[in-house]
Amino acid sequence: MINTYLQFSAYTDPGLYKDYLIKGLPNNVKDIGLLVRKQLLHRMILKNGNSGSNSDLRYGDTTKVPWFRQPEDDVLVTAAAMLAELIRKDPRGFVSDRAMENKPILTCRATAVLMASILKTKGIPTRVRSGFAPYFVVAGLPQGKSDDHWINQYWNDKERRWTTIDVDGCLEDYTGLNYFDLPDGTFDFSADAWLAVRSGKIEPQHFWNAGGTGGLIAISWELFYDFHCLMNDEVIYVHTPEITHFANFDKLSEKQLEEIDNLARLMQQPDKNFDQLRNIWDNKREYRLVKGGVI
Repeated sequence: MINTYLQFSAYTDPGLYKDYLIKGLPNNVKDIGLLVRKQLLHRMILKNGNSGSNSDLRYGDTTKVPWFRQPEDDVLVTAAAMLAELIRKDPRGFVSDRAMENKPILTCRATAVLMASILKTKGIPTRVRSGFAPYFVVAGLPQGKSDDHWINQYWNDKERRWTTIDVDGCLEDYTGLNYFDLPDGTFDFSADAWLAVRSGKIEPQHFWNAGGTGGLIAISWELFYDFHCLMNDEVIYVHTPEITHFANFDKLSEKQLEEIDNLARLMQQPDKNFDQLRNIWDNKREYRLVKGGVI
């Protein structure tokens, strides 16, 4: 199972940049993460400008970004594409002084995919995870809630455990967290969120999507993103199973919801239940076939 996460997906494969990542980047996970974070500009940072956590310009001066720039998550969907764009904009590659106008505008999924690509290239088993982060203050979304977020887990062979890291959020120092070894219970994994809401332990509206949608349907998106990630298939935001679309979700039968409950329970312990998850992946069409754009 561990070796599964050494394998590249279509999204995490670095393509012709593999040698560059091996020779040109540091080997320490934290050093890599901090360097990755300095290459990218999050759309929310750009939207909020030089205010909030960026009042000290830790992310750079957003006024330097041309007015016509827009988020590029639907354009740069693979690690190879991100790497090509980074080098196209600055031939030096990964540099700590990358100009703001040369930073791709990408969100947490892209950061996690790029980080997974680099660590896999370095021989470190890594997986992308999708869930919710209750530790951020997100302008424009309800406060005191848990907001959708993508992170990584890498296999710490010395300690024989998965280490949870949040590269996208690693410069947000107001939380006091160690983003390169998040304690258990810090991040709300989507399976836990789904089951907590389904059992009535947590109100559905505690969990929110960056698009402004809250509740069980928003959790379902993250749950199926996470299921795909656990199977090394880090789909983009608009690719979700049809059963999770607005027109279909409220029509799900109790039997269908209980089947998703079962999936979530298996996902709570993905290592222990890996073979069962793989069996669902290989046979459950409505969970595997996503819909979005032209597919």
